[in-house]
Amino acid sequence: MDHLQISYLTFAVVLVVAIIFDLGLLSRKGTTVTIKKALTQTAFWVGLALAFFVFLWFEDGHKMALEYFSAYLMEWSLSIDNIFVFILIFSFFRVKAEFYGRVLLIGILMAIILRVIFIAVGIALVARFHWLLYIFGAILVYTGITMFRARHDEQMNVEENRVYRFLRRFLPLTSSDGNGKMSVMIDGKRFYTTLFVVVVLLATTDVVFAIDSIPAVFGISQERIVIYTSNIFAVLGLRSLFFLLRGAVDRFSHLQQGIAVVLVFVGVKMLVEYFDIVIPVYVSLLVIVVCIAAGIGYSMWITRKRGPNEL
Repeated sequence: MDHLQISYLTFAVVLVVAIIFDLGLLSRKGTTVTIKKALTQTAFWVGLALAFFVFLWFEDGHKMALEYFSAYLMEWSLSIDNIFVFILIFSFFRVKAEFYGRVLLIGILMAIILRVIFIAVGIALVARFHWLLYIFGAILVYTGITMFRARHDEQMNVEENRVYRFLRRFLPLTSSDGNGKMSVMIDGKRFYTTLFVVVVLLATTDVVFAIDSIPAVFGISQERIVIYTSNIFAVLGLRSLFFLLRGAVDRFSHLQQGIAVVLVFVGVKMLVEYFDIVIPVYVSLLVIVVCIAAGIGYSMWITRKRGPNEL
């Protein structure tokens, strides 16, 4: 086995063991996740991602490890915007707290499958048409500028969501949560519950976010293991972040500006490579850390200045 094969095998083993551990010990059906438990889960997934960073450092060298850490940090920060939309979906369908954990788990596992497919297609296209990276770069610059200027309080209209409209048109839906079931039988006919709809919306919403985040990862590294592992570790941490931040999303109201600057930087980084200008990975990592830290720090300062009732 070469170094890369060992890294893939290690990631696969760690991932399977971690999911089993999370399912068996941290995600019992019907339990309400407290802040303390969410903090434990978040520390677990972040710690696991950092441990893999250390493994890559010694197994595949510091360059690949830094690329992985940069990509993971960016994906993790983008997750907060993802969580904001998740909260809107849960509120719209009035999902009971006791079903949060299970619905999030299924939705996120579906999102991982869709992301893997999305990444595989992206890698195949970039390998054949390298110029696509420059298009990705231009898209990221545009997205970053748009995100920087967007209002944080602009909310997604679930009623107008295309996936939700598609489900309502082609599937028999019921307004019941089926007491935790995805489908129920009514008068001999199968109907899909609100929990089923929420799971589908969670998975497809994550894919929409991936349209921006995955090209950004390509801008940091074209190594397959970096792209796959950074995405999967970040997505797996979404569930615990949801429980940890669902009451404090407004306290990160200016994080999106920090993320927007990161997207513009990564987009420019991809574009200037056309002129054989290569920005070192440690510079990318520094920019990502500074922008995210500045966004979080400024958000917390504004929160303290205005007071929680003025947000």
